[in-house]
Amino acid sequence: MKGVIKPDHMPTNKYELVIIGMPPLTPTTMSGLEDEIETFDMPDKTVVSGGNRKAAEFEITIPMHHKIEMAAMELWFQEGQDPVSPLYKKPGTAIYKSISGNVISAYALVGAQVTKRKLPDSDMAAEGEIALATWTIKLDDHKPVA
Repeated sequence: MKGVIKPDHMPTNKYELVIIGMPPLTPTTMSGLEDEIETFDMPDKTVVSGGNRKAAEFEITIPMHHKIEMAAMELWFQEGQDPVSPLYKKPGTAIYKSISGNVISAYALVGAQVTKRKLPDSDMAAEGEIALATWTIKLDDHKPVA
């Protein structure tokens, strides 16, 4: 691939997740943002567009010992529970950087809300790996801004 891939590529480990109203987050992983158009199967076995895009969903992992981030995520999760807070949906940005640190790509996250928390499995035979909480975030929309 030498000579085919342009210099200053975007590695998968240079990203940021900024959620307005939240402290700086350190997601150790962030699943990819998927965009999909609704489709319908017709009786003649063709597929047609429904015209609308589906809501997106992605997951992040936060180290459990990052107390401020964990507390902020818990509060955000509670905001979506009864009685639902008017602040449970938040705007944000997913930022992807190149090797040099330049922002190459960014996506505006519209109507982000936490819908699920999964605590890590525990195992006394483990070697002491870092404990990560997995948070599921659903979006009304995401759009490229850079």
